Formats: sequence, structure tokens, C-alpha cells
Amino acid sequence: MKKIAGIMIGLCMMFGLAGCNAITIDGEGEAAESTGNGSIGLSVSTLNNPFFVSLAEGAEAAAEKEGVKLAVADASDDSAKQQNDIEDLISRNVSVLIVNPVDSDAVAPAVQNAVSQGIKVISVDRVVNGVEVDCQIASDNVAGARMATEYLIEQIGEGAKAAELQGVPGASATIDRGAGFHEAADEALDVTASQTANFDRAEGMSVMENILQSDSSIKGVFAHNDEMALGALQAIAATGKDIKVVGFDATDDAVDAVKAGKMTATVAQKPDLMGETAIQTAIQLIAGEEVEKSLPVEVELITK
Repeated sequence: MKKIAGIMIGLCMMFGLAGCNAITIDGEGEAAESTGNGSIGLSVSTLNNPFFVSLAEGAEAAAEKEGVKLAVADASDDSAKQQNDIEDLISRNVSVLIVNPVDSDAVAPAVQNAVSQGIKVISVDRVVNGVEVDCQIASDNVAGARMATEYLIEQIGEGAKAAELQGVPGASATIDRGAGFHEAADEALDVTASQTANFDRAEGMSVMENILQSDSSIKGVFAHNDEMALGALQAIAATGKDIKVVGFDATDDAVDAVKAGKMTATVAQKPDLMGETAIQTAIQLIAGEEVEKSLPVEVELITK
């Protein structure tokens, strides 16, 4: 009897342990939760730009409100540094990586490494080329740039000379905003210059000075972001010419410039909402919930 009792106890312990492991087969049971320690990593392209500062602040506020741990890494517009930042976040065992790429191609290997280790990935504002992420949160940059350019055409007239200040080469925002600009401009304007100023205000001023030295008859400028637009305004102010400048992002400085009549228009995005949405989506992924592959954020034209 004692031997039988011992066997029965052993069987009960085996089944009890099996129940504790909660093993599911062939996809039965709830969706698999994210791996990692439940924390979130945010790799942002730069914190030397008001737009991305707002994005990071929106994420930090949401993380604090929801009680989740968030680590933020500033790539300083350096693709190599961003790859190292992402590898560091992977080593910290984050459950979700939120990435705002410096370069949509260059960031791909590091992001793919995160995916291969079971880390969920959300791209924000810019895409990651060649890697399937769990969710993409971004504005419609093509539509926004086309809308801004159409307004610029109204202000300077068809056939007028115009210049384009491009963002960081390879960034999806640069590619998309350039595409939107040319969709409207190529048939209606004489685009005499398209040069990169890397989304930077100081470079925007320097590049605009060079463009004006080459051709002082330019009537309009479309800049891929407000920082370059504001830099262009500084260069234009030194000449005393009336040149219409349109930007993108609706940063506080740019909106003030529009209100003052110095800048013609800008395209409003909601970077703080992007950051907040990214955190909320990350929390869903950590919980094993399904999320939409693409979450668009609306844009609107801001004029005086």
C-alpha cells in the first residue's frame, strides 16, 4: 500500500509541474508575450532637434504615467553610433525597441539583430528598410510635402525658380518629403537647386547662402524640416530679398516665424503624440496583444 501511495504522489507531482509550466502546443492558448525584462528602449536619431526632443519627451511622459522603464539613447545623427546604441539596448534585455532611424538602410542590421533575439520593434517617424517591424508610427510625409509645395506654388506662381533643402541622405523622411515636393514642383516650378543640409539649422543657413550666391533670382524654398527652413530665413534676411520659405514639422520657432510673417508655412506633425503612441503600442506588445502594422499620424498645413 505504501508503495502504491508513493507512486500516486509521484504522478500527482508530475502533472502538477506540467500544469505550472503551462505548455501550449500548435499555437493554442494566448498570444506569446514579448521576451526581455519588460523594459522599453528608444533609439532616437538626435536630441539636437526640437521635433525629436518632443518625440522623446512624449515617450518619457507616457512611460512614467504607465509605470514602465524606458531607456533613451541619442544617436546624435550618427548612423554608426545608433547601431552601437541599439546593440547596447539589446544587451540590456529590453522587451521592445522603439527606433527613429538616422538612416533607414544603415540601421537595418542592428534592428534585424533585435528581431532575431525576440525583441519587438516599433519604428517611429522614419521606416527601417528591409526589416519587418511590428508597428510603424509615422506621418504621411509624401502628402505633407506635396501639400506644402502646392501652397508655395500659390504664393510664388507657376514657373518661378525654387530651391529644395534636403534632409539627411538615406532617411525615409528625406526620401518621402523629397518625393512629395517633386510630385508638385517638377511640373509647376523651375527647381534650380536641391541640396542637403542634413536637417540642421546652421547647415540650412550655409547651404542657402551658397544657393543664393549661385542664383539670386530664386523666389521660393521648400525645406524638408523647420530647422533648415529657419536657417534659410537667416541667409535670406541678409540679402533683403522677398523669398517665400516653407518648412515641415511645425516646431515652436517655426510657428512663431509663420505668425510673424517671416516664414510662409510649415506642416504640423505631432511628435509628442508619436512618442506617446509608441509607448502605448510597446505595452500592448509586451502583453502579447496584436497591434496594427501601421499607425498614421495626421498632418496639417500651418499658415498665417
